[in-house]
Amino acid sequence: MPVVAAEGVMGRITVVSEPSLIRHVLIDNAEAYRKDDLQRRVLAPGLGEGLLSAEGDEWRLQRRTLAPIFSVRTVRSFEAAMNASGARLAKRLRRRNGMRVDVALEMTRATLDVLERTIFTQGLPGDPDALGRAITRFLEAVGPIDPLDVFGMPDFIPRIGRLRARPAGRFFAEVVDELITRRRALMEQADAPQDLLTLLLAAQDPETGDGLSDLSVRANIVTFIAAGHETTANALTWALYCLSQDEAAQERIEAEVDATGEGDVTLDALPFTRAVVEEGMRLFPPVPFLSRQATRADRFGRIKVPSGSLVLIAPWVLHRHHLLWDEPDAFMPERFLPENRDAIARFTYLPFGAGQRVCIGQSFSVQEATILLAHVIRAVRFRLPGDHPPVTPLHRVTLRPEHGLRMDATVRA
Repeated sequence: MPVVAAEGVMGRITVVSEPSLIRHVLIDNAEAYRKDDLQRRVLAPGLGEGLLSAEGDEWRLQRRTLAPIFSVRTVRSFEAAMNASGARLAKRLRRRNGMRVDVALEMTRATLDVLERTIFTQGLPGDPDALGRAITRFLEAVGPIDPLDVFGMPDFIPRIGRLRARPAGRFFAEVVDELITRRRALMEQADAPQDLLTLLLAAQDPETGDGLSDLSVRANIVTFIAAGHETTANALTWALYCLSQDEAAQERIEAEVDATGEGDVTLDALPFTRAVVEEGMRLFPPVPFLSRQATRADRFGRIKVPSGSLVLIAPWVLHRHHLLWDEPDAFMPERFLPENRDAIARFTYLPFGAGQRVCIGQSFSVQEATILLAHVIRAVRFRLPGDHPPVTPLHRVTLRPEHGLRMDATVRA
């Protein structure tokens, strides 16, 4: 069904899988829908009031200010850094020939390396793996919805998940505050690298000329670290899993990557590799559910949407909907090749959301994932061992394999 409405412990919930109604919620009538209170209660304590959590005028200010940082031109300027991370990942994987590799962990390390080369080019204080572990602990802690949040209990009542996430939140704050302090000192000396951190600290609202507050800067850096790196790492993990189950796709991507020769790769030279990433995100969307709260009464045909009720848009459902896709459960990267993209109806594919709150870093993420995947394919082929537990998606803010993904690596000649 394209629209399903039901009453539950969280009140009225309407699940929308009809593209025209999704457009209505996210674009045409977007002022009548906002980020719901439950999302904000779960994410804001750890991520702060960055783009992912902010609302109203504060969100609009941040979006205007940050948009130029993620222009296509700026993102393309980071291809060399992403290739350097990919080469480092490939070298590490080649050393694991014949061994069983925790693919999810390796992809996490690689995307953290990209962060270090594009946002924190002077290095992260301490152990980068410690940051990765903190991100995982944070998302695992806040992922399960606390009943106290469901019933709208006051924030001063402790939540188990928030208590578990608090050490990771403190760690984020300490790391980011040190990075900001060091970078501001370099900027005062006109000796700062032109990476994303410098661009963020120097960004100005095009309407007012004002920069972001230190609190907003910190919140957005934490958001880029926690949300941005995690979603890309998971997208890569799922893409490699899908390839391990499809010999024809594996051979085709290897042929494309091999044709690029040695050295750096470019996004434009990898249409099938990019299609693998995008098809992987269709089957396993990094953020499987989007929710909004109606600020006033609305109607979807005969179905009423009361003010204050939740509207759920589920890419997990939408991307596999039999009314919207041919062979929706099949892994078919060809859907996303340039000559076929026009056949994909708008609002049937939402790995990064849509409308005003579409993910600002989507072009960065797709470019990063495509380049890193090409380096992995150049280096090794992964095989899922027969004794691996069933690969089951687990929703913890993002979508990850429940038991991890340990695969056997064989170096390619």
